[in-house]
Amino acid sequence: MALTDPLGDMLTRIRNGQQAKKDSVMSPASKLRARVLDVLQREGYIRGYSEELLGNHPGLRIELKYFEGAPAIKHVARVSKPGRRVYSGSKELPVIRNGLGITIVSTPRGVLSDAEAREQNVGGEVLAEVF
Repeated sequence: MALTDPLGDMLTRIRNGQQAKKDSVMSPASKLRARVLDVLQREGYIRGYSEELLGNHPGLRIELKYFEGAPAIKHVARVSKPGRRVYSGSKELPVIRNGLGITIVSTPRGVLSDAEAREQNVGGEVLAEVF
C-alpha cells in the first residue's frame, strides 16, 4: 500500500515511539525525511539517526531523546499536507510557543528551521511544527 503522506507517517512514528517510551523507531528512508531529521537533530529534539536496512529497503533508525523521563518532543504536527499546502515568506514564518518551538521549512536552500530561514531571508513550504 502506498503512503499518501510519507513525512506525516514518520512524524507519527516518532510521536508514537515517544509515548511508548521507545529508545528508537524505524521509518522508511527518503531524502526529505533525512533532511527533516537533520533539522530535528541540530535543534536538539532527537539524539540522532542512522541508515539501516528495513527488510530489503533502506530505512532510518531514529534515536529518540528524553529529558528526566519526559519526551524531548512534547508536540509534533504536520502543517502542510498533501490536500492543503502551506507556504510562507521569511517575514511571515509562524512563531511556535513564543520562540520555544520550531517550524520546519522546505526552502530553495534546503530544509531549515524557522530561525535559519529567517537568518538566510528565505521562505518556503511549512512542513511541520515541533515543541
